Amino acid sequence: MQDQKGSRVLAICYDFDKTLSPTDMQAQGYIQSVGYDVAEFWKKTNELAETNDMDKNLAYMYVMMDEARGRLIFSRDKLEEYGSRVSLFSGVAEWFDRLNKYGEDHGICVEHYIISSGLKEMIEGTEIARKGAFKKVYASSFYYDDRGMAVWPAQVVNYTNKTQFLFRIVKGVLDVNDDNVNEYCKPEDLRVPFRNIVYIGDSDTDIPCMKVVNSNGGHSIGVYNPETKNVDRVNKMLRENRIRYIAPADYNDGSELDRLVKAIIDKTEAYEVLESKHVSDMHGAVEG
Repeated sequence: MQDQKGSRVLAICYDFDKTLSPTDMQAQGYIQSVGYDVAEFWKKTNELAETNDMDKNLAYMYVMMDEARGRLIFSRDKLEEYGSRVSLFSGVAEWFDRLNKYGEDHGICVEHYIISSGLKEMIEGTEIARKGAFKKVYASSFYYDDRGMAVWPAQVVNYTNKTQFLFRIVKGVLDVNDDNVNEYCKPEDLRVPFRNIVYIGDSDTDIPCMKVVNSNGGHSIGVYNPETKNVDRVNKMLRENRIRYIAPADYNDGSELDRLVKAIIDKTEAYEVLESKHVSDMHGAVEG
C-alpha cells in the first residue's frame, strides 16, 4: 500500500535502551536522584518481580513511583525532564533526517517507530522525539491525574507483547485501543508489508520481534556498543537465526549501520520497481 505521495513505506522500528542510547534511560539520572546505585536498583526491582510473580516492567515502574515518594515530584513533566538528559549513541541526532532524505531520493517513505520496555515519557522528553523523529512511540507509560502526577501504569511493554506493535505498524492500525488490528487483512492491503520492516535491537528482549520480522521476509539488525565491543549477545542471535545482520551502534553517516540501512532502502526501491513491472506485464497479458 502506498503513502499519499505514491512512495512505498519502509518502517524502521527501534528498541531504545542500548540500541539508541548506551545505557538504560532510568540509570541516567533518575536512579541516582532517589539515592540508589544502579545495580542495587535493578536488583530490588527484579526481587520484587520474582517474589510476587510480577511482570518485571511493572515491578520497575512500581519501584520508581515508590522510591520517589518524599524525594521528588513524580510527574509527567519530571520524567520528560529526565528524558531530556538521556545520552544517545554517536550520530543518532542526525540519523533520522538523513535516512528520510535518502529514502525520499529513492522513492521510499521512511518512517521511524520506537518499540521499547522503557518509559514513553522519558523517550518523549529526548531531543530526537521532541523534534518529531518518530511516527509512533510504543513504550511503557503511566496514567496521570489532573495535576499531572503518575498514579498507575497505563501501558506496560515487555518482550513478548512487543510483537503486537509490529502488526499494528504492518496493518496501519496504530492506536493501541483499536481492535481492528485483529481483523483479517489481505496481503496486498497491508500498509507496510513485513518485507518493508526493519527492526533494530540489542538483546534477548528483542528476540520475539526480531524473529517475527526475520521469518516474514523483513530485516532484523542486532547492534552492539562500539566502545565496549561486546558482541556476545548479537553473535548468539545471529547463530540462532534470530537476526540477519549485526553492526556497531554507530549512527554516523558512512558507518556500517548507515550503509546497511541504505542498502535496505535500495533493495526496497528495486523490489517495488520489479513488482510494478510484473503487475504491468500481467495486465498487458490479460488485455492481449
